Order: sequence, then C-alpha cells, then structure tokens
Amino acid sequence: MKTLIREKRIEMDMTQEELSKKLKVSRQTIISLEKGKYKPSLILAHKLAQTFNCAIEELFIFEGDENIE
Repeated sequence: MKTLIREKRIEMDMTQEELSKKLKVSRQTIISLEKGKYKPSLILAHKLAQTFNCAIEELFIFEGDENIE
C-alpha cells in the first residue's frame, strides 16, 4: 500500500512531529505510515483524512493483491 500522507503533510507545511502530536501517535508511527510499512486503523485513517481535509481514499493507494478483483 502506498500513501500520500507525506505529500499532504508537506503541502500543509507540517512536520512529522506536529502531525504525530495532533493525532496523538508517535513520530515513528508517522514515519511508518509515510513509508507504507504500517496499515492504520480505520479510526487513525479517518483522523488523517480529517486533518488533511480529504477522503480516506485520497490518502491510501492499494496495489496488487490488496485490490478486489
């Protein structure tokens, strides 16, 4: 799974630390999310979408076997 979290965060001129504090998660969680190594809970995905004022689908790009065929 690819994410656009880093791009959205940079667009908002926000650091990883600022985003982590806003979402009440560790900076390491933000790093893992941005690298696509961590799949967030639905609640965290929703909070991210609210923070960036977009739909959840705009933040996460599913690839390969993650898609329903």
